[in-house]
Order: sequence, then C-alpha cells, then structure tokens
Amino acid sequence: MEYLKRGLIAMKYDDKHVFLSWRLLTSESEGIGFNIFREQKGQRIIKLNKLPLTQGTNYTDSTANLATDNTWYVEPVNKPASARSKPATILAGAAPKQYFSVPIQQPAGGTLDGRAYTYNANDATVADLDGDGEYEIILKWDPTNAQNPPQTGFTANQIIDAYKMDGTRLWRIDLGKNIRSGAAYTQVLVYDFDGDGKAELITKTADGTIDGKGKVIGNADKDWRTYDKTSGCYGKIVDGPEYLTVFEGKTGAALATKSYIPDRYPLNGWGGTGGNGGNDSTGGRPDRFTAGVAYLDGKHPNAFFVRGWYGRTVIAAWDWNAGKLSQRWVFDSKNRENPYSGMANHSVSVADVDGDGKDEICVGAMTVDDNGKGLYSTGFGHGDALHVAKMDPESNSVQVFGIHEIEDTLKTPPRPGVALFDAGTGKVRFAIGRNVDVGRGVAADIDPTHPGFENWGGPGGLRDLNGKTISDVVPSSTNFVVWWDADLTRELLDKNRIDKWDWNNNRTVNLLTATDCVANNGTKATPCLSADLFGDWREEVIWRTKDNKELRIYSTVIPTAYRFATLMQDPQYRTAVAGQNVGYNQPPHPGFYLGAGMHKVVKEPVTIVKQKQEKK
Repeated sequence: MEYLKRGLIAMKYDDKHVFLSWRLLTSESEGIGFNIFREQKGQRIIKLNKLPLTQGTNYTDSTANLATDNTWYVEPVNKPASARSKPATILAGAAPKQYFSVPIQQPAGGTLDGRAYTYNANDATVADLDGDGEYEIILKWDPTNAQNPPQTGFTANQIIDAYKMDGTRLWRIDLGKNIRSGAAYTQVLVYDFDGDGKAELITKTADGTIDGKGKVIGNADKDWRTYDKTSGCYGKIVDGPEYLTVFEGKTGAALATKSYIPDRYPLNGWGGTGGNGGNDSTGGRPDRFTAGVAYLDGKHPNAFFVRGWYGRTVIAAWDWNAGKLSQRWVFDSKNRENPYSGMANHSVSVADVDGDGKDEICVGAMTVDDNGKGLYSTGFGHGDALHVAKMDPESNSVQVFGIHEIEDTLKTPPRPGVALFDAGTGKVRFAIGRNVDVGRGVAADIDPTHPGFENWGGPGGLRDLNGKTISDVVPSSTNFVVWWDADLTRELLDKNRIDKWDWNNNRTVNLLTATDCVANNGTKATPCLSADLFGDWREEVIWRTKDNKELRIYSTVIPTAYRFATLMQDPQYRTAVAGQNVGYNQPPHPGFYLGAGMHKVVKEPVTIVKQKQEKK
C-alpha cells in the first residue's frame, strides 16, 4: 500500500471556528495520542490541548485570532519532532468555506462534424504520482459531443490531466482521434503497480495517442474513424489496432505499450443474454469496458480490463513489474451458452470474497477467482448498480447487492430485479421483483435501528438485509453514499448535495449543498470523486464548478469521537477508489463492516511502500 503523510487540513467554516482533521495511519495503534499546536503570526507556538487527544482525529479551534495568519501542526505524543505534520495555514481574513479549490485548465473546444463542442471536467481519481506521500488529482475531460457506444457520430478527443493540489498541472495526455469519448470507453487506472512508491497510469490507447511528453503512440497519420454516414458505425472506431499503455505518473511519459486484449472482433460476437437480449455489428456491444485494480496474489496490485457486458465478457489481468507489462491471465465467457455470459454490470467490484487473502473480481451476477477461473454465476443477468461489502455486523462474509435489467425476450427463466447474495458462493439471501427491470439501487447502513446495511431500489421500499420492507418511503436519492457526519451511518450523495436519512421520521434532511458546483455523467449525477482523501476517516467529495475553472474538494467540519485508520490504507477501499471512475461510477466500501453495531476493526496487514531513493 502507498505511503501517506499525516494529511492535516484546516477548514475555517465561520468567523470564529477552524476545524482541524488528520489521518490515523494503519501502522499506528488506535489509541495513540496527538497534540495540536498553533503558530499565530508574530507569536510563539502554543499547544492547544491540555491532555493528549485520544478520541477522534479532529479538533475545533475557537480561540484563534483569524484576523491574522495562523498555522497549525499535529504531532503524535512521545514521538520525535520529525513526526510533526506538515503545516496547515489559513491567511488573515480568509473567507469561511468548506472546500479547497484546485484550479484546472479547460482544453480548447472547437467544431467537429459541423457541431461546436467544449470540454467539461469529468471523473477523477487520486494517487501519489511523485512519491512525496501526498495525493495528486488525475482528471478526465469529456467533450460535450461524447457518445455512448450505440450512438453514431464523431467525438472530440478524450483528454487526461494530472494536477497537484495547488493546481499545478503536471502533464496532459491526449488519447487522440482513434479513441472515442464517452463513459463506456476510457477507464483510467492510476496506482503504484510496481511498488516503487510512485503511481503509474494504465489505460486503453490507439494510433495517435499523445503522451504527457508529447510523444505519439502508434501511427500518428492513421484515422480509423468511420466516415460513411449511411453506416451504423458512422463516427465510431471499429477498425485499426487497439493498445494498452502504461504511463509514468510523474511525467505522463509512455513507458510500455501492448496490444489490447481482447480485440473487438468479431463485431457481432458480443451479444447474448444481457441488456435487451440483442446484438449488433456496429460496435455497440464490443465497445463496453470496465476495469479495476486487484491484489490477485494477495501481495501485489494488478490491473485488469473488462470488455463486454451484455453477452460475451472477457477479463484480461496484467502485471507491471521491472518496466515490463505482461499478461497474467485471460478469462473469456466466449458465447451465450456459457453460464458466465450476459452477467456483467456497468460497474465492477473487487474484494477477497472467499477469505484466501487474494482478491476476486465481481462484475455483477458472476465472480471470477484470483486465478482467472470462474468462481460462480447466479444467472441473474446484466445489471447496473453493484455493491460488494461486508454488510452484516454479525458475519465476516462478503455480500453482493445488485439490481438487474430484465429483457422482453428472456422472461424464462424468470430473473429478479433486485438480489442480495453471498459473494463467495453465490448463495442467495433474497431476490425480489420477478421480471421487474430495475435501473437504480443502493446498499449502505443508513438506519441504526436495523442491523447491517439497508438497501433500496426496485420494489419493496427501504429494505433490511433479508429483503424485508422497513419503510415504504425511500430516501430521496438512489445514487452515492458518503460518511460525513458524527455517527457511523452513511449519508446520501447525489448531484451537488449531501443529505441525511432521518430514520425516525422517514425523510431526508439536507446537510450540504455545494453552491456553483455541478455533478457529472448526466442523469447519473455523480461527483468527480468521493473518497477519504485527507483528514480523518470521513470522506471528501470533489465536484467541478459550473464554469469548469476549478475543482472543489469538500470536507466535513462536524466533530466525531470515532477513530479509524485512514480508509485509503484499507486495500478493498483503496482499489474501489482507483476504479470509481469506471463505467457507471459506484461508491467505495472498505474490507470490514463500518456502520452502526460494528465490532472492533481487525486490520488487514499491509506493507507501506515509500519511494525508492535514487542513487546519487
């Protein structure tokens, strides 16, 4: 796992109060004490707390003179001065706000196929690109003419940027005209795959991709787009080579390129039992991708890329080590007679579902073992939303909650619209909505009066773990969830809002509305990213501003006595964040039950990898 620094943040949320929050690291004991220091301009440094802070990893300072510059530090008790955090400073007279601003550089728009387009900041991820123990932001830019695979028409180029938290742009990668823009096409995996303390980026590329140093991948002169306006492939790329490229995280330089596995052919070989039960030969079915990061040997992170959701599904796992990109294994469901065909969702989740210390890949209604062999298929078919987590505080097993599309041509055998099953065996805990097509679903602990996760979406209102309806009224959104306030239940994240489910009155209460910010991905209304980026274990949310000039990272200012190691050093949570930008974005879950009624967290042992020092 990546090395992280203390991550101290200071939020001036009104004219009198500053909320301070910092990380507990997985290498530290849960009861470690901390001291808070403040340096007011022109005065000596003072310690703010009388006794060591042993509850929570946050502190509210109400005694600072905010008319002058103030700087805060946090330090573990009985540790050397070198253990002191980096400072967090608020300048004199700074306006109260609950976010950090990261300036971004919008790519130039233009005109393509007679239509004007501009660029919107889209999905983002984070990683330590330069090995300094702090996150950078990797941002995907979508042109306004981006398309889904069934739609014809040209799209402008897909752009990927990397930024420091102060807005310094490290590099820009232009995927070129031979990669179509849209949510289904480009999956950005950024992770320290080789354990050198600095992250790499792996994504699908093509002829004409330009790396962060300006070098072209493949043949810059090739244009593989379809120009025949009478063709169902008009504007699509259904010919030409496809590549997989590893880029250096610090510079964006291409380090290695291989042929993408599998290729798209035959174009009509990707239909089957999922998603309307149909097929096409116009690039609609083969150009559906997801991807992720998994510890397939239990020690080292692998990248994997999934092609095909509705029928044939192929997963290719890759190793990046010692400067070489090599294929680990390939799983292929091949045809519609195979029980693993037509079972893939618009999203993918990673977890150790069978307790062997190695990750499995759950793509929806089927799961692939760490060795690339099929573990099981429920036969429930393709769906959209997917949640894989330890949902029951009294069980150590992992569960899968998913919703499913029901096709007119496949009413026999009947399939459920909603199901919850054991992630290791496929044993069904409940399945409801016979032949009901369900488009949205969520599983999270939002009501402490019922054990474990609640779930909603489809028939039955708000349900408990066994599918029993506990409220006919459902939360106002069926989208993301986020840990934000002082308790252990999760809040609702939708559009530019964070809301609380009031379980006593069966209603939703607004906690935050991010003014001047907008969500991404149309009706999906997802943020650029939600994750435990810094501060304590609660999660931050990144939204873009309406004018696409900045990203705003919102963080809670609500004190809590609960204390957990940063979720980003939990392997399941960290890999979920790495894959959050994939397909239909889904919120991350840790590898332990975190919610009301939880028991003591048993940490998964991890090795923290710092940047390897270069020889002078």
